Amino acid sequence: MQFTFRSLATFTAALCFVLAIVWGFFPDVLLSIWGIEYSGATGLVSRRSAVLFLAFSVVFYRARRAPPSSTRRAVSTGMVVACFGLAALGLGEWLNGHAGPGILLAVIVEIALGLGFIQTKRIAIELAETTG
Repeated sequence: MQFTFRSLATFTAALCFVLAIVWGFFPDVLLSIWGIEYSGATGLVSRRSAVLFLAFSVVFYRARRAPPSSTRRAVSTGMVVACFGLAALGLGEWLNGHAGPGILLAVIVEIALGLGFIQTKRIAIELAETTG
């Protein structure tokens, strides 16, 4: 299934917005899915993460209509690095027993998003080669 950058960026913006709300106001829900107990320290990190997700939401919402460019490639590459890095960390935390199997849902979503952004970059390159 092929995605356009616009559709993937719009989906990413919406997903990040939802994650910002949940991490900001209901972090205990996500933490319990991951098998992690809520505490003052996890709450602090959760609220800070919420702001980062909100920032990602704004970036992808604003960039959704951007034509192929070095800036769009940079945003996509950054998201690929973030997604695969988070997926590797999540898998490692699960394997080390620091998180429950619920974190694997996040790992699957992160891998899918990372692959989606790789695919949209490849399509943009192919279009540039055929029209250029």
